[in-house]
Amino acid sequence: MADHHPYVGARALRREDGRLLTGRGRYVGGVGPPDAAHAVIVRSPVAHGRLTGCDTEAARSAAGVLGVITPADAAGARLPCVAVAPGQRESSYPVLDEEIRYAGQPLAVVVARTPEAARDAADLIGLAVEELPAVVGVESAVRDGAPLLYPAWGTNLVTDFEVGDTDCEAAIAAADHVVEMTFRLGRAAPSPVEPRGIAADPSDGTLTIWAAAQAPHHVRDHAAEALGLPLNAVRVIGCDIGGGFGAKEHLYPDEALVCLAALRLGRPVRWSETRAEHLSATLAARDAVHRGRLAFTADGGFVALHCDILGDLGAHPSNVGISPLAVSAIMLPGPYRFERAGARVRAAVTTTTPTGSYRGFGQPEVTWTRERLVDEAARLLGADPVELRLRNMIGPDDLPAATRTRQSYDSGDYPAALRRVRELARVGPPRDGRRRGVGFSCHVEATGMGPSMGLKAAGQAAGGFETAIVRMEPDASLVVHAGVAGMGQGIETTLAQLAADGVGVPLDRVQVVLGDTAATPYSSIGSIASRSLVVGGGALNRAARLLRDRIVAIAAHQLEVSGDDLEIDDGAVRVKGDPASCRTLREIALSAWRGWDLPEGVPPGLEERVTHDPAGYTYAYGAHAAAVAVDVETGAVEVEGYWVVGDSGTLVNPAIVEGQLRGAIAQGIGMALTEEVVHSADGQPAADYFPPTTREVPNIEVVLTQTPSPITPGGMKGVGEAGTIGPPAAIGNAVAAAVPEIAAGVTATPLTSQAVWSLLRGDDPAEPG
Repeated sequence: MADHHPYVGARALRREDGRLLTGRGRYVGGVGPPDAAHAVIVRSPVAHGRLTGCDTEAARSAAGVLGVITPADAAGARLPCVAVAPGQRESSYPVLDEEIRYAGQPLAVVVARTPEAARDAADLIGLAVEELPAVVGVESAVRDGAPLLYPAWGTNLVTDFEVGDTDCEAAIAAADHVVEMTFRLGRAAPSPVEPRGIAADPSDGTLTIWAAAQAPHHVRDHAAEALGLPLNAVRVIGCDIGGGFGAKEHLYPDEALVCLAALRLGRPVRWSETRAEHLSATLAARDAVHRGRLAFTADGGFVALHCDILGDLGAHPSNVGISPLAVSAIMLPGPYRFERAGARVRAAVTTTTPTGSYRGFGQPEVTWTRERLVDEAARLLGADPVELRLRNMIGPDDLPAATRTRQSYDSGDYPAALRRVRELARVGPPRDGRRRGVGFSCHVEATGMGPSMGLKAAGQAAGGFETAIVRMEPDASLVVHAGVAGMGQGIETTLAQLAADGVGVPLDRVQVVLGDTAATPYSSIGSIASRSLVVGGGALNRAARLLRDRIVAIAAHQLEVSGDDLEIDDGAVRVKGDPASCRTLREIALSAWRGWDLPEGVPPGLEERVTHDPAGYTYAYGAHAAAVAVDVETGAVEVEGYWVVGDSGTLVNPAIVEGQLRGAIAQGIGMALTEEVVHSADGQPAADYFPPTTREVPNIEVVLTQTPSPITPGGMKGVGEAGTIGPPAAIGNAVAAAVPEIAAGVTATPLTSQAVWSLLRGDDPAEPG
């Protein structure tokens, strides 16, 4: 193997799949102490009220019960908000609280020897609740006279601030045309294959936590804070994750309760969320109302774009608070040029489950709003929607470019992606009486997160750096330790590919260690925000190159030649043009670890540690197209074809990138057509939730392009969330194209058959028909 790149860019098989596909995955339910007791969470049956009594006598005396924890036992235990909005009055939230603000809120935990005994005992807990009026729907929450969740605030509004240009009104008023629409984004649940779970063991003076965690150090830090423990007394071991999607990137109150129970009982305790609990216990996302306005000239030149964003935070600001709404605001311009662009961001609390992270993090929402406005502008002008986009798009020669919302786009060719996806997309032939259309959407995606001081300035209590350690063992095998976490995104494989190329060893000689706070470098926020390969991989790229340079320096010393005359090839460092003059990597590694015959100033060992704090975000992008068939008799929408052209910088493993895009697009199709957490007027979540199946997801054609990012060592940009961003807008635009008479009403997700049928009848789909 010479000094080239045989692994970066290769479709290497995912090394994780060997265990995941053969039933050897390390999931929370199958790891940890075998003698662990089992916890069941007692949850509020009402959405708003006060817990005035909690009778635990019958539960405590039930067979097999080991303990019960109530709010009085957890007084003072709180979890922090990592992101705090301007004007936000609370920067943390209680683990247990007698004030009830959503149905499903934890009120107690029962621990027993078996799951069945814990469940039976939980049913014996006597809750006395003084019920208060529910507040459902963010628009209801900000109306005068709405019941207050926090009476001391005097309002349900948590924040109100502006992003970007503050003088959009004048530009909009002076424009030839304005399209104004109000959009609603349905609340979506992550719905992973594996719901949340945790196991905690307080043995030997250390609280060891096994968790399905996207950010193990995040979980450790917050567990220590909530439980009053020093950080060195808490260890988190990350497990395989049956779907993270943002919902598993922090510690939840119910998970903190399991840890508290383990400490109180002095024995291991485990808990697994049931599927029924998921809709009321795990953070959902998306829930927002956008009043969007696009102003443009008579010949289609974009003048201004403004969005009034009103987001539903649920019962309290979650760990990420209003951050998804802020991301919607800063990514408002997308790939287009505007003279003015800005947003007003408001967020309010309601008596529903708190909202937070979900794959895409505010970007599917704003793409839905912007791209629907663009299509309706094209309809008003009688213009081709693709040509209108191309007329106003930032071109490759314009990059790098700063947007009106202060984002610094780094590199790419946005028009080329749109032209290519237009070439691919096609409408099905007329048949079966259904109406057909194709819709397009374009986006730019913020990935990577950084720098750390930039996050601080933005109100984030977290750093954006990542650290990688790469070590060559005495037998010339490599071990990589990284702070990012594996969650199904293939990071074990792609990090191994980077290390193998960077140092010059076979891929099968690389081991990757992730997810253990006692063994891996500190990662403040872990694998979120499409950043694990961008920032973690950037650190590893630099560390691997440094290790390679040290290996070459040792070989040059031992062979008495210049390092410039050497190359790594087939397990040895050889003199160029004289392959017989060499030192094997094993010989070099062994001498390094024994401290033998090393150049002056080179210490024993072969290990490099590098921290990469990115200079800024990286910006991936994509263009999507969807072909739909609409049954005007029933309102049913079928996605018959889907195409995406994406650019995520250097492709370390194209097969993994394609898989990430296809999986995320499936989630985006669900958000567009079927998925919504619906609450009744009294705040109860509906039991039905409909993620897409193979019947709703068509064949997805993926085309990958590569524009390396100048921000990242190695040129990578993120891709983990990209596929979720475009589908709702592309599908909404396709429905509007297929049935243009209802185009003005295509403003809310999901576009269920009931919603489309109501539009076809001329009804408001939000009102009962």
